[in-house]
Amino acid sequence: MPKHVTYYNPPKARQLTSLYSHVARVSAGEQAYIAGQVASDAAAKGGGFDAQFHEVFDAIGVILDDLGADFNSVAKFTTYLVGTEHITPFRELRDELFPKIFEGPLYPPNTLIVVEALGSPDWLIEVETVAGMHVQQDLQTRAFMRNG
Repeated sequence: MPKHVTYYNPPKARQLTSLYSHVARVSAGEQAYIAGQVASDAAAKGGGFDAQFHEVFDAIGVILDDLGADFNSVAKFTTYLVGTEHITPFRELRDELFPKIFEGPLYPPNTLIVVEALGSPDWLIEVETVAGMHVQQDLQTRAFMRNG
């Protein structure tokens, strides 16, 4: 799959504090704005933060695949965590997962927001995704995008 999104850290920008980049550059093409994904299965089963984290990123991967894209198409994440106690586990899990799902060594920008609650009291993490993709040639996909 041709690379459509590249990550960049301007030399004069602040030092990074975690596994993300300051800038994602997206060449011309389609963009997909993926609604925040939550771990409804893990939460319903009483799953802790780790289980919810993995379910959320699995869900994002399924959607990207359905769009004919992959994680290297991600231009930006916005991550919502319930409570500051989940920041360190989030960063540790991300440090473990991202080298497996991205080409690296750079990763997409990520805005991390700590909130009091999400749409369900059981949800601990929600991740919204913006992806940049090459224009799809598949007519069914294009028809869906027009009529969606």
